[in-house]
Parts: sequence; structure tokens; C-alpha cells
Amino acid sequence: MIAELLSSAVALVLYLNTLEADFCYDDSRVIKTNQDLLPETPWSNIFYDDFWGTLLTHSGSHKSYRPLCILSFRLNHALGGLDPWGYHAVNVALHCAVTSLFVTLSRLLLGAGRWSLLAGLLFASHPVHTEAVAGVVGRADVGAALFFLLSLLCYARHCALGRRWRWMLGSLACAAGSMLWKEQGITVLAVSAAYDAFVFHRLRPRQLTDLLLKRKNVSLVLSTSLLAAWGTVLLAARLYWMGITPPSFSNSDNPAADSPSLLTRALTFLYLPAANVWLLLCPDTLSFDWSMDAVPLLRTASDWRNIHSLAFYTVLFLLTGFGLRSTSRMQEVSERAHVTNGQLVTNGLHHSPSERSNSGSVPLNVTENGTKVPCHPSTTLPETGNLVIFSLGLMSIPFLPATNLFFYVGFVMAERVLYIPSMGFCLLVTVGARALYVRLRRSSFRSTLLCCCVAVVLLYGVRTVLRNQDWRNEEKLYRSGISVNPAKAWGNLGNVLKNRGKTAEAETAYRNALYFRRNMADMLYNLGLLLQENNRLSEALHYYKLAIGSRPTLAAAYLNTGIVLANQGHLDEAKRSFLACADISDENLKDPHAHRSSVTSCLYNLGKLLHEQGLQEEALSAYKEAIQKMPSQFAPQSLYNMMGKLSREAYMKLNKFPEAEHWYKESLTAKPDHVPAHLTYAKLLAMTGQKSDAERYFLKAIKLDPSRGNCYMHYGQFLLDESRFPEAAEMAEKAVGLEKNEFDVVFNAAHVLRQTGLNEAAEKYYRLAARLRPNYPMALMNLGAILHLNGKLEEAEASYLRALQLKPQDAITESNLRKLWNIMAKRGETRTDPPA
Repeated sequence: MIAELLSSAVALVLYLNTLEADFCYDDSRVIKTNQDLLPETPWSNIFYDDFWGTLLTHSGSHKSYRPLCILSFRLNHALGGLDPWGYHAVNVALHCAVTSLFVTLSRLLLGAGRWSLLAGLLFASHPVHTEAVAGVVGRADVGAALFFLLSLLCYARHCALGRRWRWMLGSLACAAGSMLWKEQGITVLAVSAAYDAFVFHRLRPRQLTDLLLKRKNVSLVLSTSLLAAWGTVLLAARLYWMGITPPSFSNSDNPAADSPSLLTRALTFLYLPAANVWLLLCPDTLSFDWSMDAVPLLRTASDWRNIHSLAFYTVLFLLTGFGLRSTSRMQEVSERAHVTNGQLVTNGLHHSPSERSNSGSVPLNVTENGTKVPCHPSTTLPETGNLVIFSLGLMSIPFLPATNLFFYVGFVMAERVLYIPSMGFCLLVTVGARALYVRLRRSSFRSTLLCCCVAVVLLYGVRTVLRNQDWRNEEKLYRSGISVNPAKAWGNLGNVLKNRGKTAEAETAYRNALYFRRNMADMLYNLGLLLQENNRLSEALHYYKLAIGSRPTLAAAYLNTGIVLANQGHLDEAKRSFLACADISDENLKDPHAHRSSVTSCLYNLGKLLHEQGLQEEALSAYKEAIQKMPSQFAPQSLYNMMGKLSREAYMKLNKFPEAEHWYKESLTAKPDHVPAHLTYAKLLAMTGQKSDAERYFLKAIKLDPSRGNCYMHYGQFLLDESRFPEAAEMAEKAVGLEKNEFDVVFNAAHVLRQTGLNEAAEKYYRLAARLRPNYPMALMNLGAILHLNGKLEEAEASYLRALQLKPQDAITESNLRKLWNIMAKRGETRTDPPA
């Protein structure tokens, strides 16, 4: 028990500094934008959607079915919202629990003492676990490992107690739980079978065939057959539930899988296990993402990395051969183990009676609930050969789904996938250290070996703490990955810098990403977005078009292309861009929710454009289509508000008041504090004679956002229409006081003050409006009019003439100018001729 507590304490200490970490990398998509975590989403959705919140049967789904993990995230969200601390605390607690269970398994295999403690410390401190523990998304691997070990320990108990079937049922249930945390959890069934054959029964290779041919050891055959049957049931249910069809991945996710060359695929897939084992041996270079070109493809047999593959498979073959030969040389237990001076001797090691009782060895007779239970005749710890075979199985079997042997996966390498296989690695290293310790006869050599083991644990611990620092925030994480995957790291770093307002650094980061990989549609789009926000519209448009060329299904690029074109006055091109976006299907797209949001926004902007062109019916159709395609996470209040506004404007012609009222109410239902909906609904109520209700909604809008001058401005216009002039003037003054740099507020305030007869105040604000938009003809014409009224004829004339320069032959401006000239002629003043 002390070893479990000590190893768990080390794990806790090493990962304490991650509790204050932010959400990083995939955490945002799984936690922040996953609708399955929200309380308004039905709980049942968890069992129909994949890990990212996409319907499992959707063609773009990753088919990663992990409902128990998502359920844990949902509980986190219910208790602490989006505070990262709670999510990280659960991950660390799970890692400590897994470490404790792993030490329990090690005690079963190695006995109670220094070796099970060493295995536990290696696992607790291994740096490759950082992604699984420090990254919230890694909970899928840690949770699967927890149920994996529970299943394996239940099965070991089932074997030790003479095939007690309730322990078997517990093992099968935990195996299903492990699979529902993450897919690779199902491999515990095969590991349990290996434990039964090589650890508990310690079979020789020849005896494995005798089991079937001569029907020996029926209990072993029955247990492993049940494991196989349960695995078949789980796999069949999993395939049926995900819709049979496999997931589809892009070239950047797994470049080797997309390669047309059989040689390239074979050499690369043979090399990747060797590269993963190297991460376990020497976790010096770690990365948040190993996709794209982080591991270049092996295209020829002359690639020097093939030597690594050859060395890896040679060592694997030798270790397997050693384990099998060792088991073949085993004799009966009575011949292998003997008692000397009251101590059991196994593998050259002496075990005290108390150590034997805690070693996982089973007495010849076990009493449970007063009943004698027969047990396996072996009372010794497993031989080194058995442990080597089992350790190799524990390391390799859970890794098989990631090898691309049975199906292509959506990654090149992923450190969190090594969380469960690392258990086998830690056991293998410990078994090797123990075997070497036994062979060393001099105590000084043994002490040196133990010091080396302690040094490895310390080095792993230091590396883990340093790696945890990288995972504390996204900027550090992405900077740490530049040397491994520069394209992805620079691109993600650009997103972080952009969100922090460091636009120049963000632009540099995006351009660095595109230097390493020019066809990254996301990076082209993000760079265009950054340029658009900095009003560099022509450059932004260029990058949006490049993004569309790289990925024709990128709806967000069409959306922003249309917005830029509309701002530049290219209305027909803008409409074509919006319509092209609306026609894109979400089939085979990774994130259909984000795609549908972009399509909805495209239709919303198309509706606004049509509305501004006076095509009200077409605009209404665009808005209705947007509502039909709107995903559940889309904030619909603005869309509903625009529907109500259009219906209101069509009210006088088409009697659409009920429809307008319906959409305003929908907008307020979707977001009760949506200020624009309050204002536009108030206008509709005022239009239809419901004055008191209209005023109530105006006042509520002001109460919701008392710092918004636009609210006072609209209320002031309402008061003006009601001939409540002093109140209207007061609201106009308040509006300008709050937003004196907003042209619309200032211009409308001047209009209200003019209507109330406060011409001097109106002149002041018309002058301000003209300064805010010096090239806007309407502002100059109105400034000329108020100066005209206030008797400042020369200034009025200059303002009228400037307005005509900007908008020649404007009838109202020309009429006012003629009236002004008549007055000037009567006074004998000289007029200025209009521009040609």
C-alpha cells in the first residue's frame, strides 16, 4: 500500500502546476464549443454524438465514440462552467488513481518491494504522459486506462480465486467502460488473455496449441473464449452504432495513408512504432501535434530511418524470443521454487513469508466466505520470461489500433495514445533492471544500478515538470512545437497572438506557417481575417480566394469574401459569394456545426444586402433559409431581429405585422437581453399605435445597456414623434454625450434638436457629424441647411457646394442653394458659382 501511495503522491506533485493551466489546443473545441456539455442539450445526445459533438452517423464525424469521457466533461461544466481548474483537477486525480492501480498490478507481477515501487515511479513521472494529463482532452486516455486496469485486476482476481465468475463479470463490465472512455480500451480483453496464459498459467508455447487440440485446461479455454466473445460483441455494437462507415481524414492528418505508393505507406507505417518507442525511451523531443510533415514520409529503402525500424524490430524479436525460450525451459513449480530457511526462492531472489502474501501469489487453498476455493498450484512470482512476454503484450496490444494495420487513423503520432502502452514499457524496464540486479553479485554494482534507476526517475520527473510549463498556456505550447511541426505551431501561435491584439506578430506567425506549408486553407483564411480587421481589404480578399482554392468547402472564406466585396461596392460579386457558400454541403466535413454557422451567417448577410437594395421579398427568403440551416449553437437573436425588421417594413404594404411580431418575440426568447430586438420591437409597437408598450420597450433597452447612446437616440426619436420635445432634446443630448464619435448617433441627435427648434444645438452636432464624415453628402447638405436657418449664409453656401461636389445634381441640395442665393441677392451679397 505504501508503494501505491508514494507513486500517487509523486504523480500529484509533478502535475500540481498544471491546475492553473488554461485550455490548450483541442481543449477549446471539445470543451468550449461542444454543445453536448451545455445544460440545455439533452443528456441522450452524448450517446449519439462523437467526441467533438458531431453526430456519429454524419459523414464528417471522426467516429470517436467516448460518451463516458464527455459525460465527465459535462459534469465538470455543470459544477464549474468553463473554469479550467476543475477540468485539470479531475485529470490529475485520475492520473493518481491510475498510478496507484498500476502499482497494484506491478505488485502482483513483481512482488511487494523496490521493484513494484520502481515501476510505479517510472509510470508516475514519465514525460510522455504530459499531454494526456495536462491537456484536458487527454482525459479520454487517462479514463480509459483507469477502467483498463480495473478490468485487468478483476480478471487477475477471477483467476486467483479459482474462476469466480462475478470477478469475470466485473472485468467484462470494466472493459466496456474502458472502451466507452476511448476506443483502445477494448484491447484489455486481449491483455487479460495474455495474463491468463503467460502469467497465471505460465504456459510454454507448445502448450498453447495443446489447449485446443487436446482440450487441456478447460477453465483457461472457457475464460479466454468468453473474453473473445465479449470483444466481438463490443466491436460489433461499436461498428453498428457509428454507422458502419469508417471516418475520413484529410491528407494533413495522416499523409502516409493518402500516399499512392505502397512502398511509402509500408516503410512509414513500419517506422512509426519505432519512433513511438523512442519517445518512451528518450522523451526529450515532445510536441503537441505530430501531423503534417512533422514525421517526413519514408519514400525509399535508402532512407536512413529504416535502420531505426530494423533495429527496433530486431530488439523486439530478440526480446520475444528470450521470453518464449525462458518459458519453454520452465519446469514444474515444485522444481522451480523451493524453500530455504523458511524463505521462498524465485528467480534467485529470496522472499519472506510476508512478502509472499503480498506478491500476488496465491496460497494452495483460499477460504472465501467460509468456503474452500481451489486455486492454481503455483505459489511463486512469474518468471522473467513470462514477465517479458506479458510486458511486451501490454505495450504492443493497446498500441495496435494506432498502427494503421487494421484501419487508417487520423494522426501520425500522438503522445497521449502512449499512455496505456507505457505501462508495458515501465514494466519491461523494471523487469530488465531486476534481472540485471540478480546477475550482479557485488553489492557495489547493485547499488550503482539502483542509483541509476533513481536517476532515471528523477530525470523523467524534471522533464515532466518542464514539459508541464509548456502546457500552462497556448503560446508556450505552440512555441515549444515550432521545431517539430513548424507549420501547425506557427499557425496556432498566430491565432493566440491575434486574440491578444498583437496583430503584427500574428501576421508574421501566419506568414511563417505558410512558408512551411503554402496550401493550408485555415492559415490562408486566418491571415485574410487579420488583414480584413486591419482594413487591408484588397490583401484580405486575395488570401480568402487562396483559401477557397485550397479548400473549396471552407464556408467561412466565402462569407468574409462576400463581406469584403460588399464593403468595396462589388454587390453582384458579393451576392455570388454568399450564394456559393449557401450551396456547400456539410458532407465529409470535420466540423459541420461550424460550417452551418458560416452558411447561416452568409445567408444573413445576403439578406441584409438584398434588403439594402430594396428587394424585401428576396431578403425575407434568404433569412428564412438561414433559419432552416441554422445549427443549434448559432445565436439567432440578430437573425430573428432582422426578420422582424423586414416584416415591419413590409407591414404597410403586405400587412405582415403578426409575422414581424413573431420574429421579434423569437429574438427576445433566444436572448432576453438583446438590445437591438427591444429597439426594433418598440418601433413596431409605436407604428401600430401601441405607444405605452413601445415606450416600455425603449426604456427596457436603456436599462439593459445605459451606456449605449443609440438607445437614447431611438427613444428620443419616439418622443419627438409624440411631440414631447423637451424630453426628446434631453435624450438627444444624452446620446451624443455617450457616443460622440458615432456618426449615426450624432447626426440623428442633430436632427431631433432641429425638429425641437433648438437650432444652435443642432448646428453644433451637424458640424460634429460633418467632421466625422467629411465626404458624406447628406451630412454636408444638412449642415448647410441649419447654417442657412441660423443666418450664416456664406458657410451654408460653402457646405451646399461641397455636398454638390460629392453628389452632383442632388435635387434637395440644388433647391436649398437656389433659395440661399435668392436671399444673398436681396442682400447684395456675391454668390459663388457651383462647380462645373
